[in-house]
Amino acid sequence: MATLFYQGHGSLRLTTDSGKVIYIDPFAGEGYQLAADLILVTHQHYDHNRIDLPAKNPDCLIWQNSDAFKDGDYQTLTLDFATVEAVEAYNHHHSRSECVGYIVTVDDKSIYFAGDTGETDEMAQMAKRQLDYAVLPMDFTYTMDIPETIHCAELINAKHTIPVHMSPGELFDIKRAKQFTVPGALIVQPGESIQL
Repeated sequence: MATLFYQGHGSLRLTTDSGKVIYIDPFAGEGYQLAADLILVTHQHYDHNRIDLPAKNPDCLIWQNSDAFKDGDYQTLTLDFATVEAVEAYNHHHSRSECVGYIVTVDDKSIYFAGDTGETDEMAQMAKRQLDYAVLPMDFTYTMDIPETIHCAELINAKHTIPVHMSPGELFDIKRAKQFTVPGALIVQPGESIQL
């Protein structure tokens, strides 16, 4: 069974049932000692792209926004342990051409890592995909405020939604997290893991 470990802010580590390790937007918190097989970066802001932090296996692949969005097309990465589909991400602080989100499928579970975004055109179609998890930001300064994040969670309609990236300069903000009231909400604090 795959495990999702929340490091804090917008940084997460996904470990497959077979032990393959994927880091998403490395920057915050602890837990970078497991050697990476794949590192995903949604955009090049300093708090998302510390690819130097994780330990790496010799054949580690680093897939960044410039790899995921090429010539106006969102790319799909297919590996023997994961499929990664790049999707739209943009808002008032983040250009559509320089940011992506990712839908990662491992061990028959689909997880949408939204990156730094607001509501996108694509979100209205995501409910059809019956995603298992959505990881959404709710930092009122650089991404979405809580009401917009709740609205997006309702649009996407994943089985479970995890709020992250919720307060500038902080790993986590429990007061804001508790305001994220949608069916299937999961509050995961830095240093905690959940089995998918």
